[in-house]
Amino acid sequence: MTLYLTALGVILGIAALAWVVSVLVHNVSFVDSLWSLFFLAAALVFAADAGDLGARAIVVLALVTIWALRLSLHIGMRNWGEGEDHRYQKIRENNEPGFVVKSLYIVFGLQGLLASIIAVPLMPAIQSDVALNIIDAAAIVVWATGFFFEAVGDYQLQGFKKERTASNRVLDTGLWRYTRHPNYFGEFCIWWGFWLFAVAAGAWWTVFAPLLISFLLLKVSGVAMLEKTIGDRRPEYTDYIRRTNAFFPGPPRAARGESKEVTS
Repeated sequence: MTLYLTALGVILGIAALAWVVSVLVHNVSFVDSLWSLFFLAAALVFAADAGDLGARAIVVLALVTIWALRLSLHIGMRNWGEGEDHRYQKIRENNEPGFVVKSLYIVFGLQGLLASIIAVPLMPAIQSDVALNIIDAAAIVVWATGFFFEAVGDYQLQGFKKERTASNRVLDTGLWRYTRHPNYFGEFCIWWGFWLFAVAAGAWWTVFAPLLISFLLLKVSGVAMLEKTIGDRRPEYTDYIRRTNAFFPGPPRAARGESKEVTS
């Protein structure tokens, strides 16, 4: 518990510093690029306490670093010079007056707290001295699948946004042909992969962490938020919904017509 509280303190400290910056620039959007770095900070706390790192700890620490830095860099570059994201503008509008103070806990503090809970499987995975086993191999496969979907999905969407035209309005090629949210599916797999590392170390009880991120991706800040009103605003997307799985990849279904619109 002491180690977990230390990691929580580090995460919340980073969140508080970021909040100060957000007040100065009047923009809270960059919290999205900090999200993955919260987990890297937690992993480094767990590793520092572990002393000599075993094989599993080295693998997990490497995978967390690769995932965290790629995602943070991608989001940071995507949002650079774009102003505050419309989602946060809506949150700001709904929480005035006093959003400057409220954002400390409803944006930065909340994300830091959620990250600290989801990061719990990293603690036994990094600290355990149990030898590598077949479950670790499964964890690597699941993590790699997730990283592929997340990174390639982001790359395809970024390229599509640069080249879209009036006749090319829904991204329904590449990974986006099989799932409307390959990047979210990838995130889902990544955290179930990290949980499998914890299972290999004997900490199956940390299953609440991947369940929480799955719930957030499916019902709160992921698929549900993005698609809440998009069908009403974009008729082409409604057709895309009819023929494409929302989350788990699968073969496309027959559609009434072909269309192309940005999905995230």
